[in-house]
Amino acid sequence: MDLSMTTADAKIETPSRTLTAKRTLSWVLGLPPAYYVLAILIALAPAVSATLINPNYWFVILKQSAPLGIAVLAQSLVMRVRSIDLSVSGVFAFSIYLASSGLLNSYPPFVTVLMPIVIGLAVGLINGALVAYVRASAVIATLSVSAILIGIVQFMSSGRAPGSTPSWLRVLTSGNIYGLSYSVIVWIGISVVVALAFRFLILGRYFRAVGDNPRAAEITGIPLARTIFVSHTLAGALTGIAALVQVSALAVGTIKPGFDTFMNALAATILGGVTFGVDRGGVAGPFVAVVAFSFLFAMLTVFGIQEPGKLIVQGGIIALAAIIYGARVGRV
Repeated sequence: MDLSMTTADAKIETPSRTLTAKRTLSWVLGLPPAYYVLAILIALAPAVSATLINPNYWFVILKQSAPLGIAVLAQSLVMRVRSIDLSVSGVFAFSIYLASSGLLNSYPPFVTVLMPIVIGLAVGLINGALVAYVRASAVIATLSVSAILIGIVQFMSSGRAPGSTPSWLRVLTSGNIYGLSYSVIVWIGISVVVALAFRFLILGRYFRAVGDNPRAAEITGIPLARTIFVSHTLAGALTGIAALVQVSALAVGTIKPGFDTFMNALAATILGGVTFGVDRGGVAGPFVAVVAFSFLFAMLTVFGIQEPGKLIVQGGIIALAAIIYGARVGRV
Protein backbone atom coordinates (compact mmCIF):
# COMPACT_ATOMS: atom_id res chain seq x y z
CA MET A 1 0.00 0.00 0.00
CA ASP A 2 2.78 2.38 0.90
CA LEU A 3 4.66 1.42 -2.27
CA SER A 4 1.68 2.26 -4.48
CA MET A 5 1.24 5.61 -2.76
CA THR A 6 4.92 6.39 -3.28
CA THR A 7 4.64 5.52 -6.97
CA ALA A 8 1.57 7.70 -7.37
CA ASP A 9 3.28 10.60 -5.62
CA ALA A 10 6.27 10.21 -7.94
CA LYS A 11 4.02 10.33 -10.99
CA ILE A 12 2.44 13.55 -9.75
CA GLU A 13 5.76 15.09 -8.75
CA THR A 14 7.46 14.43 -12.10
CA PRO A 15 5.04 16.56 -14.22
CA SER A 16 5.21 19.25 -11.55
CA ARG A 17 9.00 19.37 -11.79
CA THR A 18 8.80 19.41 -15.57
CA LEU A 19 6.38 22.33 -15.49
CA THR A 20 8.61 24.23 -13.07
CA ALA A 21 11.65 23.61 -15.29
CA LYS A 22 9.76 24.84 -18.35
CA ARG A 23 8.65 27.98 -16.54
CA THR A 24 12.20 28.65 -15.37
CA LEU A 25 13.57 28.16 -18.88
CA SER A 26 10.87 30.43 -20.31
CA TRP A 27 11.72 33.10 -17.73
CA VAL A 28 15.44 32.90 -18.53
CA LEU A 29 14.83 33.10 -22.28
CA GLY A 30 12.53 36.08 -21.71
CA LEU A 31 15.21 38.14 -20.01
CA PRO A 32 16.50 41.22 -21.86
CA PRO A 33 19.75 40.68 -23.83
CA ALA A 34 21.65 42.80 -21.28
CA TYR A 35 21.67 39.90 -18.82
CA TYR A 36 23.18 37.54 -21.38
CA VAL A 37 25.81 40.09 -22.41
CA LEU A 38 26.87 40.77 -18.82
CA ALA A 39 27.00 37.04 -17.98
CA ILE A 40 29.21 36.36 -21.01
CA LEU A 41 31.51 39.27 -20.18
CA ILE A 42 31.90 38.12 -16.57
CA ALA A 43 32.70 34.61 -17.76
CA LEU A 44 35.37 35.93 -20.16
CA ALA A 45 36.84 38.49 -17.75
CA PRO A 46 39.33 36.16 -15.94
CA ALA A 47 40.92 35.22 -19.26
CA VAL A 48 41.24 38.87 -20.31
CA SER A 49 42.66 40.53 -17.20
CA ALA A 50 42.74 39.80 -13.47
CA THR A 51 41.89 43.46 -12.85
CA LEU A 52 38.44 42.99 -14.35
CA ILE A 53 37.43 40.54 -11.61
CA ASN A 54 38.76 42.68 -8.77
CA PRO A 55 35.79 43.81 -6.59
CA ASN A 56 37.36 47.27 -6.20
CA TYR A 57 37.40 47.64 -9.98
CA TRP A 58 33.65 46.98 -10.06
CA PHE A 59 33.14 49.95 -7.76
CA VAL A 60 35.07 52.03 -10.30
CA ILE A 61 32.92 50.71 -13.15
CA LEU A 62 29.75 51.58 -11.26
CA LYS A 63 31.06 55.08 -10.54
CA GLN A 64 31.87 55.64 -14.19
CA SER A 65 28.45 54.29 -15.18
CA ALA A 66 26.38 56.58 -12.96
CA PRO A 67 25.85 59.51 -15.39
CA LEU A 68 24.93 57.18 -18.23
CA GLY A 69 22.74 55.09 -15.93
CA ILE A 70 20.60 58.05 -14.94
CA ALA A 71 20.44 59.23 -18.57
CA VAL A 72 19.24 55.74 -19.56
CA LEU A 73 16.47 55.97 -16.97
CA ALA A 74 15.41 59.22 -18.64
CA GLN A 75 15.49 57.64 -22.10
CA SER A 76 13.47 54.66 -20.92
CA LEU A 77 10.67 56.94 -19.72
CA VAL A 78 10.02 58.42 -23.16
CA MET A 79 10.55 55.16 -25.02
CA ARG A 80 7.86 53.55 -22.88
CA VAL A 81 5.34 55.92 -24.51
CA ARG A 82 6.78 55.35 -27.99
CA SER A 83 8.81 58.54 -28.09
CA ILE A 84 12.52 59.35 -27.96
CA ASP A 85 14.79 62.06 -26.52
CA LEU A 86 17.98 62.98 -28.36
CA SER A 87 18.63 66.19 -26.43
CA VAL A 88 20.81 64.59 -23.75
CA SER A 89 24.06 65.66 -25.46
CA GLY A 90 22.96 69.29 -25.54
CA VAL A 91 21.96 69.27 -21.86
CA PHE A 92 25.29 67.70 -20.91
CA ALA A 93 27.34 70.12 -23.03
CA PHE A 94 25.50 73.23 -21.80
CA SER A 95 25.64 72.18 -18.14
CA ILE A 96 29.34 71.30 -18.28
CA TYR A 97 30.19 74.61 -19.92
CA LEU A 98 28.28 76.73 -17.39
CA ALA A 99 29.75 74.81 -14.45
CA SER A 100 33.35 75.04 -15.67
CA SER A 101 33.40 78.46 -17.37
CA GLY A 102 33.39 80.48 -14.15
CA LEU A 103 30.14 82.26 -14.99
CA LEU A 104 28.52 80.94 -11.81
CA ASN A 105 31.45 81.51 -9.45
CA SER A 106 29.89 84.62 -7.92
CA TYR A 107 26.69 82.78 -7.03
CA PRO A 108 26.05 80.50 -4.04
CA PRO A 109 27.01 76.82 -4.54
CA PHE A 110 23.38 75.68 -4.67
CA VAL A 111 22.97 77.61 -7.93
CA THR A 112 25.63 75.44 -9.58
CA VAL A 113 23.98 72.32 -8.18
CA LEU A 114 20.51 73.28 -9.39
CA MET A 115 21.68 74.64 -12.75
CA PRO A 116 21.87 71.30 -14.66
CA ILE A 117 18.56 70.14 -13.21
CA VAL A 118 16.83 73.39 -14.18
CA ILE A 119 18.29 73.20 -17.68
CA GLY A 120 17.20 69.58 -18.06
CA LEU A 121 13.71 70.36 -16.76
CA ALA A 122 13.36 73.33 -19.14
CA VAL A 123 14.49 71.21 -22.07
CA GLY A 124 12.06 68.48 -21.02
CA LEU A 125 9.18 70.95 -20.94
CA ILE A 126 10.08 72.22 -24.40
CA ASN A 127 10.46 68.71 -25.80
CA GLY A 128 7.18 67.63 -24.23
CA ALA A 129 5.28 70.60 -25.62
CA LEU A 130 6.68 70.09 -29.11
CA VAL A 131 6.10 66.33 -29.23
CA ALA A 132 2.82 66.05 -27.29
CA TYR A 133 0.92 69.19 -28.25
CA VAL A 134 2.52 70.51 -31.45
CA ARG A 135 2.84 66.88 -32.57
CA ALA A 136 6.31 67.44 -33.97
CA SER A 137 8.54 64.47 -34.70
CA ALA A 138 10.28 63.45 -31.48
CA VAL A 139 13.52 62.76 -33.35
CA ILE A 140 13.56 66.13 -35.13
CA ALA A 141 12.31 68.19 -32.18
CA THR A 142 14.67 66.81 -29.52
CA LEU A 143 17.65 66.73 -31.88
CA SER A 144 16.98 70.36 -32.81
CA VAL A 145 16.89 71.42 -29.16
CA SER A 146 20.18 69.62 -28.60
CA ALA A 147 21.74 71.33 -31.62
CA ILE A 148 20.63 74.75 -30.34
CA LEU A 149 22.19 74.13 -26.93
CA ILE A 150 25.44 72.93 -28.46
CA GLY A 151 25.45 75.95 -30.79
CA ILE A 152 25.04 78.29 -27.82
CA VAL A 153 27.99 76.61 -26.10
CA GLN A 154 30.13 76.95 -29.22
CA PHE A 155 29.18 80.64 -29.50
CA MET A 156 29.80 81.49 -25.85
CA SER A 157 33.09 79.63 -25.69
CA SER A 158 34.38 80.85 -29.08
CA GLY A 159 35.66 77.34 -29.61
CA ARG A 160 37.94 77.45 -26.55
CA ALA A 161 37.73 74.90 -23.76
CA PRO A 162 36.48 76.34 -20.43
CA GLY A 163 38.27 76.04 -17.08
CA SER A 164 37.95 73.51 -14.30
CA THR A 165 34.81 72.37 -12.54
CA PRO A 166 34.29 73.35 -8.86
CA SER A 167 36.41 71.11 -6.64
CA TRP A 168 33.68 70.92 -3.98
CA LEU A 169 31.26 69.49 -6.54
CA ARG A 170 33.57 66.55 -7.28
CA VAL A 171 32.71 65.12 -3.87
CA LEU A 172 29.52 63.75 -5.45
CA THR A 173 31.68 61.34 -7.44
CA SER A 174 34.83 61.01 -5.31
CA GLY A 175 33.02 60.64 -1.97
CA ASN A 176 31.85 57.15 -1.03
CA ILE A 177 30.23 54.95 1.59
CA TYR A 178 32.02 51.61 1.99
CA GLY A 179 33.54 52.10 -1.45
CA LEU A 180 30.24 52.93 -3.15
CA SER A 181 30.35 56.41 -4.69
CA TYR A 182 27.70 58.97 -3.75
CA SER A 183 26.85 59.23 -7.44
CA VAL A 184 26.10 55.50 -7.60
CA ILE A 185 23.91 55.79 -4.51
CA VAL A 186 22.00 58.60 -6.26
CA TRP A 187 21.65 56.40 -9.35
CA ILE A 188 20.36 53.43 -7.34
CA GLY A 189 18.02 55.67 -5.33
CA ILE A 190 16.47 57.19 -8.45
CA SER A 191 16.10 53.71 -9.99
CA VAL A 192 14.20 52.51 -6.92
CA VAL A 193 11.92 55.56 -6.97
CA VAL A 194 11.15 55.08 -10.68
CA ALA A 195 10.49 51.36 -10.17
CA LEU A 196 8.11 52.03 -7.28
CA ALA A 197 6.34 54.78 -9.25
CA PHE A 198 5.71 52.43 -12.16
CA ARG A 199 4.54 49.73 -9.79
CA PHE A 200 2.14 51.69 -7.57
CA LEU A 201 1.24 55.02 -9.21
CA ILE A 202 -1.46 55.50 -11.83
CA LEU A 203 1.17 57.19 -14.00
CA GLY A 204 2.80 53.80 -14.51
CA ARG A 205 -0.47 52.35 -15.80
CA TYR A 206 -0.85 55.32 -18.14
CA PHE A 207 2.65 54.79 -19.51
CA ARG A 208 2.02 51.08 -20.10
CA ALA A 209 -1.35 51.72 -21.77
CA VAL A 210 0.07 54.36 -24.11
CA GLY A 211 3.03 52.12 -24.91
CA ASP A 212 0.78 49.15 -25.73
CA ASN A 213 -1.61 51.06 -27.98
CA PRO A 214 -1.77 54.88 -27.98
CA ARG A 215 -5.03 55.08 -29.94
CA ALA A 216 -6.80 52.57 -27.72
CA ALA A 217 -5.48 54.32 -24.61
CA GLU A 218 -6.88 57.64 -25.80
CA ILE A 219 -10.26 56.09 -26.60
CA THR A 220 -10.49 54.67 -23.08
CA GLY A 221 -10.00 58.13 -21.59
CA ILE A 222 -6.28 58.17 -20.84
CA PRO A 223 -4.85 61.66 -21.51
CA LEU A 224 -2.48 60.73 -24.32
CA ALA A 225 -0.88 64.13 -24.93
CA ARG A 226 -0.49 64.84 -21.23
CA THR A 227 1.13 61.45 -20.61
CA ILE A 228 3.68 62.03 -23.38
CA PHE A 229 4.29 65.55 -22.08
CA VAL A 230 4.91 64.28 -18.55
CA SER A 231 7.26 61.56 -19.82
CA HIS A 232 9.43 64.14 -21.60
CA THR A 233 9.34 66.52 -18.63
CA LEU A 234 10.43 63.82 -16.18
CA ALA A 235 13.05 62.61 -18.66
CA GLY A 236 14.42 66.15 -18.90
CA ALA A 237 14.71 66.44 -15.12
CA LEU A 238 16.51 63.08 -14.92
CA THR A 239 18.83 64.11 -17.74
CA GLY A 240 19.65 67.23 -15.72
CA ILE A 241 20.57 65.09 -12.72
CA ALA A 242 22.70 62.92 -14.98
CA ALA A 243 24.44 66.07 -16.25
CA LEU A 244 25.10 67.14 -12.65
CA VAL A 245 26.74 63.79 -11.92
CA GLN A 246 28.77 64.08 -15.14
CA VAL A 247 29.96 67.57 -14.13
CA SER A 248 31.04 66.22 -10.75
CA ALA A 249 33.09 63.52 -12.47
CA LEU A 250 35.09 66.03 -14.54
CA ALA A 251 38.11 67.96 -13.34
CA VAL A 252 38.29 70.10 -16.48
CA GLY A 253 35.39 71.29 -18.60
CA THR A 254 34.91 70.56 -22.27
CA ILE A 255 32.92 71.96 -25.19
CA LYS A 256 32.74 68.67 -27.06
CA PRO A 257 29.09 67.87 -27.73
CA GLY A 258 29.49 64.19 -26.84
CA PHE A 259 27.22 62.65 -29.45
CA ASP A 260 28.16 59.24 -28.04
CA THR A 261 26.20 60.12 -24.89
CA PHE A 262 22.77 59.76 -26.43
CA MET A 263 23.97 56.83 -28.55
CA ASN A 264 25.09 54.98 -25.43
CA ALA A 265 21.87 55.90 -23.64
CA LEU A 266 19.76 54.68 -26.54
CA ALA A 267 21.78 51.48 -26.92
CA ALA A 268 21.65 50.62 -23.21
CA THR A 269 17.91 51.30 -23.07
CA ILE A 270 17.22 48.91 -25.95
CA LEU A 271 19.65 46.30 -24.64
CA GLY A 272 17.95 46.53 -21.26
CA GLY A 273 14.58 45.52 -22.66
CA VAL A 274 12.87 48.87 -23.23
CA THR A 275 11.99 49.65 -26.82
CA PHE A 276 9.26 51.77 -28.38
CA GLY A 277 6.18 50.82 -26.38
CA VAL A 278 7.75 47.59 -25.07
CA ASP A 279 8.91 47.35 -21.47
CA ARG A 280 10.25 43.87 -20.82
CA GLY A 281 13.23 45.00 -18.76
CA GLY A 282 11.55 47.26 -16.22
CA VAL A 283 14.12 49.37 -14.38
CA ALA A 284 16.56 46.54 -13.64
CA GLY A 285 17.11 45.71 -17.32
CA PRO A 286 18.51 49.12 -18.32
CA PHE A 287 20.56 49.18 -15.09
CA VAL A 288 22.20 45.87 -16.02
CA ALA A 289 22.68 47.10 -19.59
CA VAL A 290 24.61 50.18 -18.44
CA VAL A 291 26.91 48.05 -16.29
CA ALA A 292 27.37 45.62 -19.19
CA PHE A 293 28.30 48.45 -21.57
CA SER A 294 30.82 49.93 -19.13
CA PHE A 295 32.33 46.51 -18.52
CA LEU A 296 32.47 45.82 -22.26
CA PHE A 297 34.24 49.13 -22.97
CA ALA A 298 36.71 48.34 -20.19
CA MET A 299 37.49 45.00 -21.83
CA LEU A 300 37.85 46.61 -25.25
CA THR A 301 40.27 49.13 -23.73
CA VAL A 302 42.37 46.24 -22.40
CA PHE A 303 42.58 44.91 -25.96
CA GLY A 304 43.65 48.36 -27.19
CA ILE A 305 40.49 48.96 -29.22
CA GLN A 306 39.81 52.68 -29.72
CA GLU A 307 36.56 54.64 -30.15
CA PRO A 308 35.85 53.58 -33.78
CA GLY A 309 36.03 49.93 -32.79
CA LYS A 310 33.86 50.54 -29.74
CA LEU A 311 31.21 52.19 -31.92
CA ILE A 312 31.21 49.19 -34.27
CA VAL A 313 30.76 46.78 -31.36
CA GLN A 314 28.06 49.00 -29.89
CA GLY A 315 26.15 49.07 -33.18
CA GLY A 316 26.45 45.31 -33.49
CA ILE A 317 24.97 44.80 -30.02
CA ILE A 318 22.03 47.09 -30.82
CA ALA A 319 21.39 45.20 -34.06
CA LEU A 320 21.56 41.87 -32.20
CA ALA A 321 19.10 43.11 -29.58
CA ALA A 322 16.73 44.26 -32.33
CA ILE A 323 16.96 40.83 -34.02
CA ILE A 324 16.21 39.07 -30.74
CA TYR A 325 13.16 41.22 -30.07
CA GLY A 326 11.97 40.79 -33.63
CA ALA A 327 12.24 37.02 -33.31
CA ARG A 328 10.32 37.08 -30.02
CA VAL A 329 7.53 39.20 -31.49
CA GLY A 330 7.32 36.85 -34.46
CA ARG A 331 6.76 33.90 -32.12
CA VAL A 332 3.95 35.63 -30.22
